[in-house]
Amino acid sequence: MNLKRGIHINILWDFDGTLFDTYPALVEGFIKLSQQDLDRTEVLKWLKKDSLTAFKHYGISLELRAEYQKLHNYYSKTHSVPFEHLVDVLSAVDNNIIVTHRDKESTIYLLERYDLAKYFKEIVSVEEQGFTRKPHHSSYEYVLKSHHIDLVVGDRDLDLIPARHLNIKTVAFQNRNIEADFHIDNYADFISEVLTHFHKKPL
Repeated sequence: MNLKRGIHINILWDFDGTLFDTYPALVEGFIKLSQQDLDRTEVLKWLKKDSLTAFKHYGISLELRAEYQKLHNYYSKTHSVPFEHLVDVLSAVDNNIIVTHRDKESTIYLLERYDLAKYFKEIVSVEEQGFTRKPHHSSYEYVLKSHHIDLVVGDRDLDLIPARHLNIKTVAFQNRNIEADFHIDNYADFISEVLTHFHKKPL
């Protein structure tokens, strides 16, 4: 499934819930941290908004965020897998960049485990590299200093808000409830429904 010559595109990706299905790990880590018998579906709904909102909703101290990150990273190494048909998309794109709240070590671990690291030009770990958490746009501006970005893909609004601020086209993955230029539920449809819109005739 290859694009014809003449289609050139650079994509900035979120990681958790966008490239990898890490939500089972997020939920397990959150419940372990809470020390409560929480409903997994309900926890997922809050984490889909963002972890800070989930912490406040369940009355968990924000001082435990570092511990939550450790638990999340631990569970993600055993619970997380890349979404189906992702390789078809990554291999059709000129440059893929990751901007994630996840630490770089665990990001690289998962990419290498599934032989995906070779598809990515750069990985930006937002907090680890001193940027303000998304939806602040500082990490995206950092990427734009080195790479032209045509498209941003994420599963939460906080991934797409900075893109809209910077006038970059957006794709919402498995989330029809947020504003985006494209909405995709399966990467099998990404090339036909998204990338073909970026067709540029060769000079």
